[in-house]
Order: sequence, then structure tokens, then C-alpha cells
Amino acid sequence: MKGLDVRRLILPLGFGIIGIVILVSLGNWQMRRLEWKEDILAQIDARIAADPVALPEDIDPDADRYLAVTAEGLMTTEELHVYASSKATGAIYRVIAAFELTDGRRIMVDRGWIKPEDKASARDEVDVRVEGNLHWPEERDSYTPENDLAANIWFARDVDAMAAALNTAPILIVARKTSQINPAVTPLPVTRTGIPNDHLNYAVTWYGLALVWLAMTLYYLRRMRAKHKV
Repeated sequence: MKGLDVRRLILPLGFGIIGIVILVSLGNWQMRRLEWKEDILAQIDARIAADPVALPEDIDPDADRYLAVTAEGLMTTEELHVYASSKATGAIYRVIAAFELTDGRRIMVDRGWIKPEDKASARDEVDVRVEGNLHWPEERDSYTPENDLAANIWFARDVDAMAAALNTAPILIVARKTSQINPAVTPLPVTRTGIPNDHLNYAVTWYGLALVWLAMTLYYLRRMRAKHKV
């Protein structure tokens, strides 16, 4: 039997060890990211469910995202309809209405959802107290269709664009309840659904690749050893 020169194993063995270390390190990093993300999501959940405060005069889209607020004023009949879908009901429209606060400001309220057949139905102008959360959704991407302004069909809640269309400040309260109930409009409160948290999947992928790399390294080393046997 011809002996295998151990020096010939150094390169593939070193290459295998380095690859495994890198892949396991990436998996560990994703696990740390998972812990960080879960802490962030817990903070968001707590903020969404917190006791509401009066709508501040100065509002910052970053600092005040998800802030639970209350506001009083006139719910106008100026509306935008945002096409969406629900697993339970299928196609729906979110109703975004201009809201005239008692202090004179005009903002927007996401009142909730209606069925497509109720899109053309009139909703009364009403004085109302709204409780909900401030939100600046990021729903538009390169695949989002352009809004059909003539038919009043929007495909994303773009706060700046909606504010320009309704002549309001770029402030949106997503209602969770109101003092006046409209049976045709069902509130669709803010949740953290839609905030990606794929770090566990990424970690499993990296750890899985590390196992594959280990198996390939062992297989290659066995093949080298077998080739040098007589």
C-alpha cells in the first residue's frame, strides 16, 4: 500500500475548515439578528397596544410611528379607496378619509375596510372621536401598479401622495375604533404583520450549508485516501 502524503491533505482540510467556520459564523450572526429583531417586534407590539395619548402637535414620522393616539374632529366624505385583499373576505378597499381636527388641522384616517360593492356608497359626514395608531406604511415597490385616479382606486397607502390628493397634512391615523359606528366600514387596525423576520430561516440555511460543506470535505478526503491505496 502506498502511503498518502499528509501534506496533500492540508489544503483541502484547511479549505474545508475555513468554509465551515465562515458558514457557522453566518448562522450565529443571523441568530443574533433574530434576537435583536424579536426585541424590536416586542417593542412595536407594546407601542401599538399602549394607552392612547392626544394627537401631538409636532409629529415625526420616525419617532412617532405606531404611536397610539386619539383625535376628535369631522370625518369628511372626501375619500380615497385603496385596493387590498383579506384571507377571510377576499378583495376589499381600505377607506382613507380626510379628517378635520377640532384645532383646524386636516389629517387622514384609515377608517377600515369596505366590500367592493360598497365602494360607491355614500358615507355621512360626522363628528367623531378616533382612536388608533399613527402609521406611514411602506407598501409601494417596483411591482405596484400605478393608481387609477379616475376610478379612485389606489394600490398602496402612500401617505405623501394621499395627503396631496386630499389636501391634508401627511399624517395618517389607522383607526382601531371610533365613537360613531358605520356598519359598512370595519376597522383594520395596525399590526406588525408584514414586518419581515426571516432571520431564523437564514440561520437554518447557513447551518445547513455548513453541514453540506462538512460532508463534502469528508467525502473529498476519503476519495483522496482511496485513490492512494493499492
